[in-house]
Amino acid sequence: MQTIPILNLALSLLPAAAVLLVTQRWASNGKETLYGFGRMLLQLSLIGYFLIYIFEADTGWPVIAVLMVMILVASWISLRAVSVPRKTLYPLALVSVSLGGGITLLIISQGVLALDPWYAPRFLIPLAGMVFSSSMTSISLASERLEAELARGDSYTEARRKALKAALIPITNALFAVGLVSLPGMMTGQILSGVSPVIAARYQIMVMAMLYGAAGLSAACFLTLLKSRLILLNPAQK
Repeated sequence: MQTIPILNLALSLLPAAAVLLVTQRWASNGKETLYGFGRMLLQLSLIGYFLIYIFEADTGWPVIAVLMVMILVASWISLRAVSVPRKTLYPLALVSVSLGGGITLLIISQGVLALDPWYAPRFLIPLAGMVFSSSMTSISLASERLEAELARGDSYTEARRKALKAALIPITNALFAVGLVSLPGMMTGQILSGVSPVIAARYQIMVMAMLYGAAGLSAACFLTLLKSRLILLNPAQK
């Protein structure tokens, strides 16, 4: 694959800049989006150099450290949508991301791919990033929807049903669209690098199942654990 020059890379930001202007005018949250882009640029620039070191590791400890950081950060970010202090629900999110994402990552990396060595960083870290990101997003959507439904007076059971459904909307939409509307990142990257489309399709099937499993397991775990803390989301809820 060709290297993208910095100037060409800057051109890719033009559509995002246009959206930023619109959101600032319509929603007045342009500063938050700008901050997000700033973090994205800094984080990806740094991680690119950092992964060069990690990929050359001949022991699993650096990889384990990276996975732990991923879990800790994903659990924290997943609670951005709730109105209660994040530190209150953080232990629940941490357990949910660790279980839902961790179990899925274990099955994919050690069962499906049978990585050798088990910590093969060039494979394990990108897969973990996708898994824990999916868990993070599903918990964020589930917590926001559960809080909203409880505030409307729904019972916990009904609110939980709607929250889980909402949490799975992005990945469910992706299941319907993949192959027809979009060629997702992993498949596109493999095709661009010269891999057979048939092989790339198999990997993408694995990824879609992996993302759905991580999202569903993490959201279900979080909603179950949250049952004992409903008073935090809605003081009127018994």
